[in-house]
Amino acid sequence: MFEERERVSLVARPPALLAVAIARALGRFPPRTIRRVLEGARMGARPATYDEAARARANIVAVSRRCAAQQCVQRSLATALLCRLHGVWPTWHTGVRMEPFLAHAWVSVDGVPVGEPESTALFRPIMTVSPTTSREPGEECA
Repeated sequence: MFEERERVSLVARPPALLAVAIARALGRFPPRTIRRVLEGARMGARPATYDEAARARANIVAVSRRCAAQQCVQRSLATALLCRLHGVWPTWHTGVRMEPFLAHAWVSVDGVPVGEPESTALFRPIMTVSPTTSREPGEECA
C-alpha cells in the first residue's frame, strides 16, 4: 500500500533525496544513536509549523517509494531531517500500541501527527525528540 505521491519541483528534489539517503543509513543504527544524532541535528532550528512539516513529508513521500509505503522509520527520519535542512524541527516520535502490538514512527507539530491516520493517537510514544524551543500553540513562525 502506497501513499499518494505528488510531484516535486526540481529545486526541492535534491534536498529530499539527500534526507531520504541519510535517513536510510541512520535507521540502521541502534535507537540510542538515532536519538543522539537527532538531538544534535535539532540544535539551532526553530520549531516547525504544521504546514512546513507537511510539505517536507509530502516531498519525502514523492521522491521515495519506500517512504510512500510502510517504511515509517525512514519516512519520519527523512521528514525531520528535511525540515532541519530548512531550518526548522518538528517533534519526532517512535511508539508502540499493545492491542494488537505494533510499532510506529512519525513526526508531529504541537501534538498533532503530520500526515498520519487518526489511529496514530493509539500509539504510546517511547522516544521523542522535540524542538529545543517551543512555540505557543497557534503562533506561526515567520
